[in-house]
Amino acid sequence: MNWKTEWKPLFWIIFVFAVCFFMPVEAPRVQAAIIESLYLVKWYAQEHVLLCLVPAFFIAGAVAVFVSQAAVMKYLGPTANKILAYGVASVSGTILAVCSCTILPLFAGIYRMGAGLGPACAFLYSGPAINILAIVLTARILGPEMGIARAVGAILFAIIIGLLMHFFFRHEEADKAAAAPIMGADEAGRPLWQTALYFASMVGILVFANWGKTEETSGLWYAIYSAKWIITSAFSIALGVMLATWFQLGLVRILLASLSAVLAAFIAPQHPELSFTFGVIGLSTLSNLKSTREGEMGEWFNESWDFAKKILPLLLIGVLIAGVLLGRPGHEGLIPSSWVASLVGGNSVGANLFASVFGAFMYFATLTEVPILQGLIGAGMGKGPALALLLAGPALSLPNMLVIRSVMGNKKTLVFVLLVMVMATISGLIFGAIF
Repeated sequence: MNWKTEWKPLFWIIFVFAVCFFMPVEAPRVQAAIIESLYLVKWYAQEHVLLCLVPAFFIAGAVAVFVSQAAVMKYLGPTANKILAYGVASVSGTILAVCSCTILPLFAGIYRMGAGLGPACAFLYSGPAINILAIVLTARILGPEMGIARAVGAILFAIIIGLLMHFFFRHEEADKAAAAPIMGADEAGRPLWQTALYFASMVGILVFANWGKTEETSGLWYAIYSAKWIITSAFSIALGVMLATWFQLGLVRILLASLSAVLAAFIAPQHPELSFTFGVIGLSTLSNLKSTREGEMGEWFNESWDFAKKILPLLLIGVLIAGVLLGRPGHEGLIPSSWVASLVGGNSVGANLFASVFGAFMYFATLTEVPILQGLIGAGMGKGPALALLLAGPALSLPNMLVIRSVMGNKKTLVFVLLVMVMATISGLIFGAIF
């Protein structure tokens, strides 16, 4: 036996065995934490896998199939115009109302296609951090100064983190840039405007299917929420028409694939998410028919499935671990919420650092961070730590880190996470000193 290569497996076997052997399962807090982790996974599966992750997987698969590598390298690659690349990546979250997990397939798609590390990391951070509805909700509930600080800080974070990631790994980026001119410009199979509309329809489905409910019963945001499934259906119909015409699938096939979604809408109109689910199943079946699986549609499905099987298991494992340690919003895991509240008071370095680390590891679904922070502020949390948590929490989570590691590797993931934590801590200190 070669101990130089086998000590790591042996260490983990001993560690896992020791945890299982000494696990205090009889303790009420441990039992409650395990139950909370299962509740969190159930909630995650119901609220995020079908409506968030599945559309994101299809979009990521479409990026791999329908966007040429030359185009990605031109606009987001190491040799791309820096102002354009970082400018687009840093404000992408205003369009994508996604959480730290939903952004992962999209990030993995553009990174695998050749996007530079800097723009890709800027996109990875900004996607969940600059949700325009969350910014508005933050300003309404936590105050306009907090909303403005969150919006400005998130955009600056995305750019600075992207630039620093590029700087720290500049030698690898230089190698990628040297290889970029070798790639010839791929000829597009269809006009650019058709591809743009095709992606816009899928992004529209992702955004409006997950549009969050507001506390108000009137106004623009409430009107959009009330019509979210009508708007989502309109984008779905548009996508079906495009697949039938531009992608030569045929209108009859599209209608057959969507038949289950239509039936679900009539049978259970009070559960539109069921119609959405059957529509996804129909689209998957259509993409994998014998007559199409060798063409673009089959390739699209295969790429989407490849992202799903690599990312989803890691996310679910991460959600389980996060549930055991931190519980659900409003419910405790192994770590008591009173500890958290006591550690984030005032505006010390320790309070801001703890808020950044806590936010980075806890999973926040889109918009849930605002009411959680409202409760923590009521329990004595300082404004500085509150901003630090807002800047670190939505963009990172334990499940998110596990998947980033599988895409970028240990070193890049560690640097990215540390950059987010350190910058969130510094921002919290400055904000707390001013306000």
